[in-house]
Amino acid sequence: MVTPLIRDVPDFPHAGVRFKDLTPVFADPTAFRAVVDALAATAPAPDAVLGVEARGFLLGAAVAYALGAGVVTVRKPGKLPVVADSQSYTLEYGSAGLELPAGALRPGQRVLVIDDVLATGGTVAATCRLAERAGATVLGVAVVLEIEGLGGRGATHHPVHALLPA
Repeated sequence: MVTPLIRDVPDFPHAGVRFKDLTPVFADPTAFRAVVDALAATAPAPDAVLGVEARGFLLGAAVAYALGAGVVTVRKPGKLPVVADSQSYTLEYGSAGLELPAGALRPGQRVLVIDDVLATGGTVAATCRLAERAGATVLGVAVVLEIEGLGGRGATHHPVHALLPA
């Protein structure tokens, strides 16, 4: 039900990259509910869900609500008024960074990292490092789609749950 809704966008955001657009999945109420329920089933009782900018915000908030957990938005640089920590990482087409909001995590909290697509793993690895440096315990990473040929699972030592291979 979900797979036919995923759209391939060639040469986005850069030439040679094939972007996996999950917007149609989010727009379909049945597919969205199925994805959120499946992601929520991947981790036992987190205190917080870390949603990675930007599509991870949508998924992370919905999963956190379903689990009765808090939600933390992990942002691109320059988007937060008060930053606790930042982490740079590489992408398949360049480099980027993420920031954790100040006061969002407390030592000892158990967290689940949520994103839409796992490619090279830089984004989820950076998010896990931010959470760990804040003193949180990362229960795992959950994504809708994993581009298996890019080896993203190897970027983190945490369990990775992908609903679909690409």
